[in-house]
Amino acid sequence: MFVFILLIFGWFTVAASAQTGVQPLVAEFAFDPSSVVSADLGKLPDSPQALQSTTPQATPASPSPAVPAPASKTQPKRILGIMPNYRAVSAGAAAPPPTAKESFKLATNNSFDYSAFVFTGLTSLIAEGNDSHPQLGKGVGGFWAYSWRGFVDKTDGNYLVLFALPTIFRQDERYYTLGKGSIWKRTVYSLSTVLITPNYRGNKSFNVSELLGRGVAEGISTAYYPTQDRTFGDVATKYGYAVMRDGLTNSFREFWPDIAAHVLRRHP
Repeated sequence: MFVFILLIFGWFTVAASAQTGVQPLVAEFAFDPSSVVSADLGKLPDSPQALQSTTPQATPASPSPAVPAPASKTQPKRILGIMPNYRAVSAGAAAPPPTAKESFKLATNNSFDYSAFVFTGLTSLIAEGNDSHPQLGKGVGGFWAYSWRGFVDKTDGNYLVLFALPTIFRQDERYYTLGKGSIWKRTVYSLSTVLITPNYRGNKSFNVSELLGRGVAEGISTAYYPTQDRTFGDVATKYGYAVMRDGLTNSFREFWPDIAAHVLRRHP
């Protein structure tokens, strides 16, 4: 049910933004990444749109054109032809901030891609085999009980983190590949993106969309999981896992072009 509410909200938001634009509901955060990561991290890459001069201009500058990345640094739409990689932006590439329509499409692609059903099926099969939630049962009935809950978990999180909250807070939840520097620097940078993300004006901001979105999604899940699994400890554990998974996935995105080019000897 919540998924369909998000879908309806999405279409209304996209339509409204086309007429008037979405106004920010919260102030931007001035965030210094050095307070989160080591000095070796250096300056994180700018958002897709370069910071504008504070000097008033007669007319607004047009968005920066896309800059092609080297073949060895290009992020594919799919990793190994299976894993969707729509959130990744290639190292050195520039693009304007996403519109509400583009954010909605990104969340939809990540939620309803065929690989999402494969991933949910595999994780549900493992959970059923391990009897992670005994109240959900075993066999075909248990597998179905795990599957639909896993799908709603994933879909709610996608629409909240990739579309609804970024549109409200005017944040860009795509992953901007660093593509250079030491392994340590790139690892810390990729993990830090769950805490720091660019906003629509090109400034780095506290990632409210990620952290609040995952929290709201976990709160919603208490409505359809067994009572025994709704304790604060259970919900906090799932929340921590969801945020950690997003950070690790971004780390994999960061290094995938290098793995493809130098290990697998193939175009990413």
